[in-house]
Amino acid sequence: MLQYRAELDAEITLANGGSVTARALLVEVPHADVTHPEIARLVSAALGLAGAGVELTSVRVFGEEVAGVGGTSAQRIEYVELSHVIEAGMTTCPGLPGPVVTAYRTWAESRSGYAEGTEFSFDRIEMIGQTGTYLDSPRHRYEGGTDLAGIPLGRLADLPAVVVRTVDSSRREVDADDLEPYVVAGRAVLLHTGGDRHWGTAAYGPDAPFLTEAGARLLVERGAALVGIDSANIDDAVPGGPRPAHSVLLAAGVPIVEHLTNLGELPPLGARFTAAPPRIVGFGTFPVRAFATMPWFEPHDHTRSAGWLPTTPQQS
Repeated sequence: MLQYRAELDAEITLANGGSVTARALLVEVPHADVTHPEIARLVSAALGLAGAGVELTSVRVFGEEVAGVGGTSAQRIEYVELSHVIEAGMTTCPGLPGPVVTAYRTWAESRSGYAEGTEFSFDRIEMIGQTGTYLDSPRHRYEGGTDLAGIPLGRLADLPAVVVRTVDSSRREVDADDLEPYVVAGRAVLLHTGGDRHWGTAAYGPDAPFLTEAGARLLVERGAALVGIDSANIDDAVPGGPRPAHSVLLAAGVPIVEHLTNLGELPPLGARFTAAPPRIVGFGTFPVRAFATMPWFEPHDHTRSAGWLPTTPQQS
């Protein structure tokens, strides 16, 4: 069975004239098509703020599978693609070469080695590790650091995810203050900045969102297992500048996944994240098929409630 929740940001005006800003607040709602006024009333009740005015600035309604009678659940899982497609000649990072895809042996060339009617293709790709959506190991930053073959699967696969949304922020940087409210220990921390909307265009790269040094230090101190971002670089990629987020995270053994996409499809909590590269000795960075799994929920009327879609919030 499904239980519905709303993740929301809101400006709350108290009855005594004060005000409170709520960010990434989770409230249980009765059904998928709950309206904004209904959600606002539920917020007031949940916080015990009778007479408060609640102005919703962002709302996302999602369903979570919960145990039914007897503690069992016929859970249906949804898979969410979080990687960009790799194709010949594509640009991932401006100034770096795109992949070259060729045939090592074609179907026709292979026929002589098999029984009649049997043929195979053998494909070849030439590319740098920084292609598409990729994972950085400590070796990317530090000579002698752990390479792709040395990262344990427990740091790469089926990690509980927490999604930090800064997609509507007027700032490029994701700072420690943005991360402060979240429990990150043992989790994949996925920074949803909206930077992926520029993927494949000239705007992808310059002035991209990034994680600050203070933000990286907070994540390390609080035990994040992995950090990902849907932007061109986890650092402010100014030419000749330092790379403090890479330096801090990779020094602590925290893998980094860059160039993610579709993070808006994930709930703030409840998804599981996987981004595992091949076990290549001596390599620091390589593309991954990043994806998330989460409980499937029924489609419903997005114009009334769900999604980080353009909506017109209503006051209670």
